[in-house]
Order: sequence, then structure tokens, then C-alpha cells
Amino acid sequence: MKVEFIENTPTALRFNISGVDVDFVNALRRIIISRVKTFAIDKVTFYINTSAMFDEYIAHRIGLIPLITPSEGYDEKDEILFNLDMEGPGTVYSKDLISSDKNVKVAFDDIPIIKLAEGQRLKLDGKAIMGSGSKSAKFQPGLATYEKKGEQNYEFYIETFGQMSAREILNKALEIIEEDLKATEKELK
Repeated sequence: MKVEFIENTPTALRFNISGVDVDFVNALRRIIISRVKTFAIDKVTFYINTSAMFDEYIAHRIGLIPLITPSEGYDEKDEILFNLDMEGPGTVYSKDLISSDKNVKVAFDDIPIIKLAEGQRLKLDGKAIMGSGSKSAKFQPGLATYEKKGEQNYEFYIETFGQMSAREILNKALEIIEEDLKATEKELK
């Protein structure tokens, strides 16, 4: 196996990988989108919503806002609380979601959630949990694709949604593959 990086930025990673079958690159792609864990707001409790939008619509939008997910120190048992209390007129942005943990916060401040008219108010709490893309798309860390360039030669591309760097996504996916192989080897003994 040979790997040659073409693009290596915090938001995107592109590399040629040769000497592998399509099965390997497809497994890597699938693990990235379905098993690399990230934080996302999963439950939203509304206390006041006098906007024109239903609670479910706003909760869905909030759930899709990428949250920075640190590489270490957190697991699936952790819950991070976010609160929001805004009054119109004005636009409510992702930066208005205040996190209870300074390390887990919105990845991008300028994502619009809803416009509030004069006298409208939105007050809510959101609970972020760690999950994977196999549970919901809101937990996917990014995009992963590949293109065949020749016999056992592929160009692989990863683009992050902002929860972690593209390189971290790749490293986490490779760790999952390694853990799966060790577990399989143990069962075969």
C-alpha cells in the first residue's frame, strides 16, 4: 500500500492510495460516514416559542449545526447542555447557542436558525450527545468519496463539516478499522 497526499488542510484531505482493493477504500469511506463519532444536539426542550415556526422544525435545524468534537476526553456517556434565549426583532444564529462546556461548542457562529419578528421570543435548552452517522446524519463528521484512477489506485477525498479536522476524521476511521481487526483476531483464536 502506498499513500500520497495531494491536499492536506484542516477542512479537506485528498490523497492517492494504491496497492489496495476497492473493498478497502469503500470500507474506509463507509466507516467515516457511519462510525466516526461526533457531538450533535439530539434533544431540545422548548420553554418559550412565540415564533412562526414549529418546535420540531427549529429542533431539526439546531440538530444539524456542527459542534466541535474534541479528539479525547469525551465518550458516549457525556451530555453537553446548550441554552438559547433570544427576543426579536432579529435573526437567531448558531453563536447564540451557549454551551455548558468550553471545549464543545458550535463550529460556525454564523449559521442562521430563525428570524424573529418584533415581540417574538425563543427560549430553549438543547442536549448534545455523542453519536455516529449510522444513528442519524447529524452525527456524520463529513463527506468521504473516492474515484478509481487505475488498477488498485484510487483518489480519496474527505471534507469535514467542522466538528474536527479532516485528518482527525481519517485517523479515527483508521483506529476503528484497527479495533475491528483486533476484535476479529481475538475471536478467531
